[in-house]
Amino acid sequence: MRILRLPRSTSKLKQVFPFASITCQLHIIFQHQHHHRYSSKSCSSYSNLLVGKDPTAIATALYHSENTKSYFLGTQIHGHIIKLGLTSDVFSQNNLVKMYSKFGVLSYGLNVFDEMLQRNLVSWTLIISGAIQNGEFDLGWEIYLDMMRSGLRPNEFTFGSVMKACAIMGAYELGLCIHGFALKIGMEKNPFVGSSMLNMYAKLGDIESSERVFERMDNLDVACWNSMIGGYAQCGCSFEALKIVALMLYRGVKIDQFTLVNALKGCSIMGHLESGKQLHGIIIRLEVESSASVMNALMDMYFKNDGKDSALKVFNRMQNKDVISWNTVFGGFSQEEDAKEIAILFYEFMLTGLKPSHITFSALFRKCGELLDLDLGLQFFSLALRLGFFYEVNVTSSIINMFSRCGAVEMAHSVFDSIHIRNIITWNELISGYKVICQYTEALKFFCNLWELGVKADKYTFSSILEACCECGSQQIGRQIHGAILKSGFASHGYVCSSLIKAYITFGLLDDSFEFLNDVNRLDLPSWGAMISTLVHQGYNHEAIRSFYSLIEAGEKPDEFILGSVLNSCAVVAAYHQTKSVHPHVLKMGFDKHVFVSSAVIDAYAKCGDLESSKMAFEQSFISNDVIIYNTMITAYAHHGLVMEALKIFEKMKLANLQPSQATFVSVISACSHMGLVDQGRLLFESMTLNYGMEPSPDNYGCLVDMFSRNGYLADAKHIIEVMPFPPWPAIWRSLLSGCRIHGNRELGEWAAHNLVKMVPENDAAYVLLSKVYSEGGSWEDAAKVRRGMIERSVSKDPGYSRIEL
Repeated sequence: MRILRLPRSTSKLKQVFPFASITCQLHIIFQHQHHHRYSSKSCSSYSNLLVGKDPTAIATALYHSENTKSYFLGTQIHGHIIKLGLTSDVFSQNNLVKMYSKFGVLSYGLNVFDEMLQRNLVSWTLIISGAIQNGEFDLGWEIYLDMMRSGLRPNEFTFGSVMKACAIMGAYELGLCIHGFALKIGMEKNPFVGSSMLNMYAKLGDIESSERVFERMDNLDVACWNSMIGGYAQCGCSFEALKIVALMLYRGVKIDQFTLVNALKGCSIMGHLESGKQLHGIIIRLEVESSASVMNALMDMYFKNDGKDSALKVFNRMQNKDVISWNTVFGGFSQEEDAKEIAILFYEFMLTGLKPSHITFSALFRKCGELLDLDLGLQFFSLALRLGFFYEVNVTSSIINMFSRCGAVEMAHSVFDSIHIRNIITWNELISGYKVICQYTEALKFFCNLWELGVKADKYTFSSILEACCECGSQQIGRQIHGAILKSGFASHGYVCSSLIKAYITFGLLDDSFEFLNDVNRLDLPSWGAMISTLVHQGYNHEAIRSFYSLIEAGEKPDEFILGSVLNSCAVVAAYHQTKSVHPHVLKMGFDKHVFVSSAVIDAYAKCGDLESSKMAFEQSFISNDVIIYNTMITAYAHHGLVMEALKIFEKMKLANLQPSQATFVSVISACSHMGLVDQGRLLFESMTLNYGMEPSPDNYGCLVDMFSRNGYLADAKHIIEVMPFPPWPAIWRSLLSGCRIHGNRELGEWAAHNLVKMVPENDAAYVLLSKVYSEGGSWEDAAKVRRGMIERSVSKDPGYSRIEL
C-alpha cells in the first residue's frame, strides 16, 4: 500500500480561498482513491437496466457505464452477458468491444473480438477505431489489413479511422494508398470520407491536396465546409479560412457553430487579431452569442492574441457559461497574474454550482507552476484528490509539472511513484521536471530507467533528453541516445531530427551534424530552422548563411524564423552581400511587414554600414507601427553616431502613441552617451519612472553607468552602482573601469578592478584596463606588476582582429 505524504499548506490564502480548510495532511491511501474512481452508485442499480436477454437493454446499460465512466459497471454487465449465454450475439459483443476501447482497456476489447464466432463490418470497424483511439496505430493497421483479406469492404467510418491514424503517424504514402482505394470503390465523394480526407491532408501539411478533394466533391454539406476551414486553420492559413466563411455566406450555406469555431482556431494559431475581430462581427450579426462553444473559441482567440481585456468582456457578457468557459479563462491567465486573482476566480466558479473537470485542474496546476506558487497548488491538489481526479493522466502530469517547476521535485517523484498505470506522458513530465530545475544528470538517469523497463519512448522523450545531454555536455550519452532513436524509428521524425541536429551543433560536432543531414531523405522546414538557429546561437555564422542557401537550393521556402536567424548572422559578421541577397527573399515572401524580420533587415544593413538601406527598410515597414521597429532604427542611428536622428525617431514614436519599452531607453540613452549629451540622457532615464511608470531594467542602469563613465561623471557612476536595486555584474564594472582609464582616476579604477577580478578572475578585461590606468598615469611599475599578475594567474589577453569583405 503506497501512501503519499505532503507537508501542511500555509493558510495565507484562506481569506480568498475557502477550500483552505481541505487540509494538506495528505496521508491518503491511493488504492482507496483508485477504487473510488472505478466504482459508482449506479453499479447497485444496473440490474434495473437489464431485463431478460434483450440485447438493446444490454447496449443501453453499457452506454450508461461509458457515460458515467464506471468501468466497474461495464465489467459487471460483461459478466451478465456471459451468464445469459449471449457471447454469440454479435450486437452485444460489438458493444463490449466499444466499451472496453472507450475505457482504454484495449486488451480486453481485443479478447472479446478474438473470441467472437461471427464478426460483421461493425465489429472490425469498432476494433480498428478502438486501437487507433488508444494510440495503437500499427495494430489498427494490421487489423485493417486482416479485414481487407477477409473480403469485407470498409465503410465510411473505417476509412475515417485509418485516415486519422495516417494523420497522427505522419504516414503520407499510406494516406495516399487509402485515398486511392476510396477512389477505386467510389467512396471518395461520400461527405464523411471527404471530410476525413480533408482533415488527413491538412494534418499532414498538404493543404493543396485538401483543396483538390474539396473541389471534386459534389454534395458538399456543412461538415465538408467546416473540414476545409479547419484544414486551413491547421495549416496556419487563417486568411483562406475566412475566405471560405465568406463564400459560405455568399452561397447561402448555413453556418453552424463548428464553422465559426474552426475559423477562430485559425486566427488563434496564426495570431491574426484583426481577422478574429471580423469573425466576432459575424457572430454578432448571426446572433449566435448564445452558443457557449463559439464564445469559448472567441475568448480563446482573444487570449492568444494578447487581448485579455476583450476576452474577459466576452466572458462577463456570456449568459450560458459552461465549465469550458471557465477553463478557457483559467488557461488564459498570464504569468504576470497574481495567485490571489486565480483563487478568487476559482471561488466564483465553485459558487456557480458547476463541477470542475480534469481540464480545470490541469490548467490550474500548470498556472501554479508558472507562478511558482506551491501553497496555492497544494490546496488545489487536496481538492483534486477529494474529487477523485488524481488518476486522470493529464491531471497527474500537470501535478508533476507544478511540483517540478516549484522546486519540489521529491513531491513530483512521489506522485509519479503513486500512479498505478503510467504512460509515456507522465515519464516525460518527470524528465522535463528534472530538466527545468537543471538536474540534467537525474533526467538522464530517469531516461535510462525508462529504457531498461521497456517503456516505449516518444518524440517528446527523445527531444527532451537530447536537450538535457546538451546542457550537461554529455557527448557520449548523446551518441547513445542517437542509437536509441535509430532503433526506435524516430530518426526521420521532424521534431526529433531537429533536436539531433541541435545536439551535434551544440557539441561542436559540425561534421557529424552534416553527415547526419546527408542520411536524412528530406529535411522539413522546422529542422532547417533548428539547424540555422542553433548555428547562429553557437557562433557558426558563416555555416548558418551557407545552410540558408542550401535550404533555398533544396526548394524550401524559408519562414520568418529562418529569415530572422540568417539576417542576425549577416549582422554579426557584417556580411553585406549576403544581406543584400537575403533581403529579396524577405520582400518576395511578404515578410517585409513582419516585425521581427523587418527589424533584422534594418539591423543587418546598419551593422554592414549601409544606413540608407536601413532607413529604406524602416520606411517600408513603417506601416507595422511597432515599438521594436523604432527601437532598431534608433539603435542603428546611435551606433553610427547620428544622435539627433536617433532622437527624432524617438519623438516620432511618441507622436505615434507608442509606449516606449525598456529597450527603447537603452537605445536612446546609449545614443546620448556616445555624443556626450549627459543631461539629456539623465532626463530620459528619469522619465521612465516619472512619465511612463516603468521600472528601469539592469540594461537601463548599465547604459546610465556607461554614459556617466564615458563622459567623466565617475562619482555619479559609482553612486548608481551602489544604489541600484540589482547586484552589479561584470559589464557594469568594465564600463566604470574603462571610464577610469579614459579620465585617469586611479583610486576608483583600483576599486572597480578589484570587484571585477573578484567576480570573473579568469577574464582579462580587469587586468588590461587597470594596467592602462597605471601606464597612462605614468605608474609604469604598477602597470608591470598587473601584467605579471596576469601571467602568474594564467590569464591571457584575447587578441583583437579585423576582417573585410571582398
